[in-house]
Amino acid sequence: MLGPESDGWRPTQGERGPGYPGEPMDKYQVLYQLNPGALGVNLVVEEIETKVKRVIKQVECMDDHEASQALEELMPLLKLRHAHISVYRELFITWNGEISSLYLCLVMEFNKLSFQEVIEDKRKAKEIIDSKIKAEGVPNHRRFPVGDHDSRLFCQSVPEVHWMQNVLGQVLDALEYLHHLDIIHRNLKPSNIILVSSDHCKLQDLSSNVLMTNKAKWNIRAEEDPFHKSWMAPEALNFSFSQKSDIWSLGCIILDMTSCSFMDSTEAMYLRKSLRQSPGSLETVLKTMEEKQIPDAETFGNLLPGMLQIDPSDRITIKDVVHITFLSGSFKSSCISLTLYRETVPASITDMLLEGNVASILDPRRGCTHSSQASVVPRDRVLRPWSSERSLPCLPVPAEVMQNFSGWPEVQFRAMRRLLKMPADQLGLPWCPELVEVVVTTMQLHDRVLDIQLCACSLLLHLLGQAMVHHPEAKALCNQAITSAVLSALWSYPEEESLLVLVYSLLAITTTQESQSESESVSEELQNAGLLEHILEHLNSSLESRDVCVSGLGLLWALLLDGIIVNKAPLEKVPDLISQVLATYPADGEMAEASCGVFWLLSLLGCIKEQQFEQVVALLLQSIRLCQNRVLLVNNAYRGLASLVEVSELAAFKVVVQEEGGSGLSLVKETYQLHKDDPEVVENVGMLLVHLASYEEILPELVSSSMKALVQEIKERFTSSLVSDSSAFSKPGLPPGGSPQPGCTASGGLEQMIAWN
Repeated sequence: MLGPESDGWRPTQGERGPGYPGEPMDKYQVLYQLNPGALGVNLVVEEIETKVKRVIKQVECMDDHEASQALEELMPLLKLRHAHISVYRELFITWNGEISSLYLCLVMEFNKLSFQEVIEDKRKAKEIIDSKIKAEGVPNHRRFPVGDHDSRLFCQSVPEVHWMQNVLGQVLDALEYLHHLDIIHRNLKPSNIILVSSDHCKLQDLSSNVLMTNKAKWNIRAEEDPFHKSWMAPEALNFSFSQKSDIWSLGCIILDMTSCSFMDSTEAMYLRKSLRQSPGSLETVLKTMEEKQIPDAETFGNLLPGMLQIDPSDRITIKDVVHITFLSGSFKSSCISLTLYRETVPASITDMLLEGNVASILDPRRGCTHSSQASVVPRDRVLRPWSSERSLPCLPVPAEVMQNFSGWPEVQFRAMRRLLKMPADQLGLPWCPELVEVVVTTMQLHDRVLDIQLCACSLLLHLLGQAMVHHPEAKALCNQAITSAVLSALWSYPEEESLLVLVYSLLAITTTQESQSESESVSEELQNAGLLEHILEHLNSSLESRDVCVSGLGLLWALLLDGIIVNKAPLEKVPDLISQVLATYPADGEMAEASCGVFWLLSLLGCIKEQQFEQVVALLLQSIRLCQNRVLLVNNAYRGLASLVEVSELAAFKVVVQEEGGSGLSLVKETYQLHKDDPEVVENVGMLLVHLASYEEILPELVSSSMKALVQEIKERFTSSLVSDSSAFSKPGLPPGGSPQPGCTASGGLEQMIAWN
């Protein structure tokens, strides 16, 4: 990507974005325009409020249908979470009235430097791109890029590393992550791999099938700049894209990086094009790389022929690429290679380690009799967990094994399964933060191993559950590391239902167990990460999964609890979704209890529309009838009813009107008789009656239903005016939608009802 100092940009007059006031473009100031991309115009903009620079790719669409299709296809990309992928900051459609055109706008991270600038800089200097960068200076790399600075500045001092192998390892890790999620980049080229610092790169500008198969647009761009299509696989020229298409493009990038010291840009372009018909031309270049002593020429010689096969079925996969590069000692390979290709530790040795039986491992006459097995576990690693210098003495043996064999996923898995079976007193409970730290670290190291993510989440849920049982008042059981790790697991496996249930349950705990100020920030962070939409999406798509629905409603309740809602719009769907859930599980008390909690908070937050009042009142009454023995359900249901009746006479009539299951007033009397000795239940029942009595048209119904006697009994039994305390209705931070108005205490309302004739 070019900056304003480059020759390829065209300055503008700092105009505001196209459109009319209130459009998304209005919050950006256009600074200048970059060279057009393959699909549209790239604008460097500045957010007016924050002064942060962004890049907006404006793709002209033929009509609303194309724009909407592309937007729908790209929206899931907003949820990607990876250190080496630059996700879109925003996606929107806008209309430019000046030229009567519809644009899809893709807002991206701004960086002046990409692989393209590195390659071109080295090409001009005829220098090999990858000599070693030394901490004492970089005489051979005076043009190496640093962050947002000009590419001609000296590199900052960094430890000695192979730069190209390091950043290519990051690219492989990012591409493996995308392919693991069945996502195709479709637009891989050097300019779309940005450098955010001297040794940290990111993939950006992921495209959609709708946009990349627009033949007319591609033909125009190809005529304007033949370089645009030179990175594309042979089949992609016919608008057929797959993961193997990305492999071809990545092969072309690696080829350009390794040959830039002896090939100019035109020669390189023609080479890439010729490989589509004549792969034999690659052999000459690979031979030249060896003659020029390009670092790791042998590795690239083994790698590139497999990546640049004309037939996609003959092309290697991303895991094959990782494997080949990992076999080269010079490569600082991606984290996935550690789990995909490392020699495994035999189960027998792992079990001995977990038992603490060191002697059996070290003595070939006891247990390990095969030299191949003995070589897997070095002697120093076996001894270290039980040395006198261990830093975490409270850890159980399996956790110590996890610490010292962190790179072996099979050891981590068996160790966590052992921990799950151990009694609480051996786990360091009620709370062992060191153990939690070990588990979270394992999740981060092995984020591509589903079994480890499942087992780790189960273990964390077990640890947190035990801690809450022993310390129900604890407020600092959780931390940001747990939230981050489980959220990362969710994004890596967004459709894995078993993991979904565990993650939802864990996040519900971490959100509610923080202190108030911390929980608010955690809730806001999770909402900004798209978790609210994720829950609603799966409540809709996973109705057949009871566990997903229960855990999803539980997490939804936890996110709503602090009263800070980033975007209320998605919540408008919740009443209808809960209605579907309750219709699917009509006799499920746990589901009804979770639903009533969400309804109560939605009513307090003003997130239930007037046209939904009757539906929600009916569902709350139905839930009470179903499970009057569930105190939490009863309390939340009556709180929700009181909150709705307070603001809507329509809701009040829905409570008192006689229906097939009986009126709400008869249900109130049943509830009171069942829970008359529970002050909190009586409090909530009394608050509902107060709000019902505030409507003159409702009072006759209350009297005719013999509610006056019930009210008198409440007044006599609770002489301390327990029901006058409205604290049960609102958590600090929530709006007062469910709290009594000044001068309208519960006791005052009851007095009014008693006095009414």
